[in-house]
Amino acid sequence: MKRIIVALTLACMLTVSSSCKKGFLDQVPDDRLTLDETFKNRNTAEKFLANVYSAIPDEASQRFPGSDNSIGEWTGGSDEAEYDWGFVATQNINNGNYDASSGFISGFWTTYYRGIRSAGIFMDNVDKVSDMPASLKTQYKAEARALRAIYYFWLMRIYGPVVITGDKTIAPDASFADVQLPRSSFDECVTYVTTELDAAIADLPLKAANNNNLGRINKAFATAVKSQVLLYAASPLFNGNTDYAGMVNADGKKLINQTYDATKWQKAADAAKAFLDQFVPGTFDLYRENDASGNFSPYLSCRDVMLVDWNKEIIYARIDAGVTNRQYETTPYHSGYADEVRGSGGLGATQTMVDAYFMANGRSITDNGSGYVATGFSNFQAPYDDQARSTYNQWTNREPRFYVGITYNGSKWLNTNSGEVITQTYNTGNSGKQTGGNDYSPTGYIVRKNEPIGDWRTGGRSWVMLRLAEIYLNYAEALNEASPGNADILKYVNLIRNRAGIPEYGSPSLPAPAGQAAVREAIRKERRVELAFENTRFFDTRRWKIAETTDNGPFKALNISTNPPEFYNVVTFENRVFEKRNYFYPIPQNDVDSDKQLVQNTGW
Repeated sequence: MKRIIVALTLACMLTVSSSCKKGFLDQVPDDRLTLDETFKNRNTAEKFLANVYSAIPDEASQRFPGSDNSIGEWTGGSDEAEYDWGFVATQNINNGNYDASSGFISGFWTTYYRGIRSAGIFMDNVDKVSDMPASLKTQYKAEARALRAIYYFWLMRIYGPVVITGDKTIAPDASFADVQLPRSSFDECVTYVTTELDAAIADLPLKAANNNNLGRINKAFATAVKSQVLLYAASPLFNGNTDYAGMVNADGKKLINQTYDATKWQKAADAAKAFLDQFVPGTFDLYRENDASGNFSPYLSCRDVMLVDWNKEIIYARIDAGVTNRQYETTPYHSGYADEVRGSGGLGATQTMVDAYFMANGRSITDNGSGYVATGFSNFQAPYDDQARSTYNQWTNREPRFYVGITYNGSKWLNTNSGEVITQTYNTGNSGKQTGGNDYSPTGYIVRKNEPIGDWRTGGRSWVMLRLAEIYLNYAEALNEASPGNADILKYVNLIRNRAGIPEYGSPSLPAPAGQAAVREAIRKERRVELAFENTRFFDTRRWKIAETTDNGPFKALNISTNPPEFYNVVTFENRVFEKRNYFYPIPQNDVDSDKQLVQNTGW
């Protein structure tokens, strides 16, 4: 079978048509092939499996989430960033203007359940294929089983407890009205997903055997996802959360457990450690890169881990993603310059995110020993620049990941093929609000992470969905809750900091945080910076139950409607709304109306 993405572009079978209803079981078009025709030969069966894969989201295209895809609102819908354009669904997330009937709310529910159902159909029928080797049937069934479990997990992150349809596959021609199923409890969902992943792992290959199989589900990715599921299960949103005491099925079953279980953290830690013991360093390791002089470069390492396709840190990536969509958003407007350096700059980093990065000495800007200077200018040479430039002091002497992640006013642009470009994000600057019209940064900062150094219009690369650094931080977090003081906790955090080129905790220049609470805060800070703009922060603030603080109230930015010096004043650009009910999206209203056993999430 060719690379899975090739098949994704082919005609899909047993998928939703434009005339179908959008319930999670209403997916059969009038012109579909029959099951017998589909599973008559290897070619059409493999196309069907490719269609099961098609529910994997293209998170590089977050400007375009909708009712017919699983693309998320995770970057602009978190406290990391803000989109310029009003049509992007993140605007509704941030102002609380959505409900159970909103189109983007149903997109995930419909698309993932479509994938779940198709995975079951494939598993039930692939043995009928006459020209497929038995070993390949076993592998493909494991891929479908793992995909089904992963789609359930991705639903659980968004909606909480979901409907587990189990191994009894719903018939393709069944209407939604014929199926009445209740939601399983979150703990039941976790047990089902982890059990299914274990069953799939037994028959999956270790990882892609060659470039023709990149993007296929393998043992390593399924094992990593299992550890993620258990981390979520242990987290405050799902572990003894009494805010959901009233969310019960008709038979009285509580959907969120009401008693905190500390052993869940140990299970999460054990699962993460099992991944590390099996796959590190033999299969995966932190990506490290040297500069032109042969010296280790934290800046290049942290930048290129996202850009070098399938490097040794990448556990899973979305093949052939729409990266030019994101690159357009992260390339500034650059009025008057060549098209290859002229984008929109419409994805702006918030001041909160800018402030989250450490200083070069590894300390937060709020630390008295950080050396952070809030005003004035200094001559400073950024790690990607060839000379020192007058730079606002807030942006000088920051850690390498800051310069990977943020484009700020007066910074040199990455692509110099057509000459040097200095980005100006103030009002009348080459990338400012007045200059760009509809294309400008709404915060005065532009997200830079994942931006290549060449022409932004060049695509053809993968989008990183999971890398080893996240597993390191998952393990440290779970272990700190299960076994405070364990030496592995700071060991794995320090591995991340070492690669980032900042002092390790417990080194001569930086004392280790003292006590479980302080270590927890250090881990969360590290996670926020290391995984910035990688679609984790949206879910982290929710599973930690802190989004009512982090995602609510006034959000700050530079004064983009002015020129310097007023431009450098920090002002409120938006008052965001996050209430208790927003921890979960509502279940789509049409499905709640159709399935009388399907209870709605609390507050909706």
